Amino acid sequence: MSATSLLTSWTFAPLQLAPIAIVAIAYGVRARTLARRGQPVPRWRITLFALGVALLLVAVSSPLAAVAEDELFSFHMAQHLLLGDLAPLCILAGLTGPLVRPLLALPGVLRLKIFANPFLALPVWSVNLALWHLPTLYEASVTNGAVHALQHIAFFSAGIVLWLPVLETLPAPEWFGTGWKLAYVVAVRLVGTLLGNVFVWAGEPFYDVYDTGRDFLGLSPEADQSLAGSIMMLEGSLVTVVAIAWLFLRLAQEGEARQRLLERGVDERTARRVIRYRRWGELT
Repeated sequence: MSATSLLTSWTFAPLQLAPIAIVAIAYGVRARTLARRGQPVPRWRITLFALGVALLLVAVSSPLAAVAEDELFSFHMAQHLLLGDLAPLCILAGLTGPLVRPLLALPGVLRLKIFANPFLALPVWSVNLALWHLPTLYEASVTNGAVHALQHIAFFSAGIVLWLPVLETLPAPEWFGTGWKLAYVVAVRLVGTLLGNVFVWAGEPFYDVYDTGRDFLGLSPEADQSLAGSIMMLEGSLVTVVAIAWLFLRLAQEGEARQRLLERGVDERTARRVIRYRRWGELT
């Protein structure tokens, strides 16, 4: 594939685009219904959800996907970071309780709240990430369309599980407050950094399917693999900085709210629970 054809290699895969379209339409219909009932979804949440959908479209239909198929591991890594980290994060951040209420009413859905437990979410995400980067499974995903689709579903699902305890679309354990969320985000990035360093410093390429990489953009398989690891660590670092800044702001806000509640005579136990679920506005 030439650099010129790269710019025009957008693809239309109905089986990949249909689920994205269904989710986007369902979100729009539900948001419109809530607006008519006087419960509008905040614009910033709609924006984040739309960004998540856009990232999914870029991941599966843009030239990034075309090159990721069999040309460069670094492009495939970027695609997986969109599918398994950024898109799930934005989509979850775009949801609210009223938005997902019809979904939660479906049989068995509430059982999924077990994945909002960080002691389950982190291992599920970590194991999924490690397994799909084993040479046997990874190369199968490149050469077999069905396995590739399964890999994408697994990355996206694990990304949802990863961010579920932090954003609490489904409730996390009561003890998992903002301070613990900070520790969780750091632990997540340590796992990602470890894998990224493996790719950066391995020297020898792990995946034979990218032997032709030197013919595209002048990258050797070794440089391509090192670039993939660097992209993984850079993306993780940027997301971590944003997440930690957001959580520190929440901690400061919660500290101020707790002090006000205690000064008003609210007992410590009640104040702690109110702060945990950020409901201090209900006591004013």
